[in-house]
Amino acid sequence: MREIMDALPMLRKKVLTSATQKLEIPAFTRIKNPVKLDYLSEGVARLKVEVVVSHSKNKLIMLERLLGHLGDKNGIVFCSLKDTILEVSDDLQRKNIGHTSFYGGLEQIDRERALMKFRNGTERILVSSDLAARGIDVPELDYIIHFEIPEKADEFTHRNGRTARMNRNGRAIVIKWENEELPDFITDYEELKIDSTTEIVKSKWETLHISGGRKDKISKGDIAGLFFKQGGLKKDELGIIELKQESSFVAVPAHKAFSLIEALSNSRLKKKKVRISLVE
Repeated sequence: MREIMDALPMLRKKVLTSATQKLEIPAFTRIKNPVKLDYLSEGVARLKVEVVVSHSKNKLIMLERLLGHLGDKNGIVFCSLKDTILEVSDDLQRKNIGHTSFYGGLEQIDRERALMKFRNGTERILVSSDLAARGIDVPELDYIIHFEIPEKADEFTHRNGRTARMNRNGRAIVIKWENEELPDFITDYEELKIDSTTEIVKSKWETLHISGGRKDKISKGDIAGLFFKQGGLKKDELGIIELKQESSFVAVPAHKAFSLIEALSNSRLKKKKVRISLVE
């Protein structure tokens, strides 16, 4: 921000936006007599904080039960350490529970694809570090889970901010080992008891990769037309389409994914012959 401000010294109007409040506007913005617009009074998001107690120090058993209790909802499982993310992901993989992972150690392309599959519903569960607590483009979430409890109040707040957005309801659930002390900043909560669980239903979507994008003048309408006309999809069977510079991605019904690949691969979009494949 400082570099941008220094490069634009003649700006007369500056608008700063934030989902959270800061005590001071940075001096390098050179803003004098700011006018503050506060929209918090427009409505109140309803966040419900809950704590579920794990009788085992190994919280993976309770996580599975909790995910079963939550059913087919969309949410993020927050971990504090990369090793924990890998441990949770491996455990969910063994139990055939669909999910994707997101953390700083991944290659950029893998992080982008993880978020894309989460956005379009191919995966309902995102196992993530605090990297997903702010500044990412994901839809409204039904819940977030603190698999590992953060050390600082700010981290707790930002994680919780992924749900109960835009005046909607949301749930923040803390998994606590029975001998674990909650930090002082977790005070106003309800205890969650899981008496019954439901089967974790697999997502009905898969994501397909198309080997053509914006640089090939391909539009979302072109892709939709291909899947409707040649693929035979109905309107409600075509999911989110995302265009990148070199390629594109589209969510389709899982049970039709392979037949669509067979039918549409090597089709032409604009002047380009495209290959279509499944995003693993």
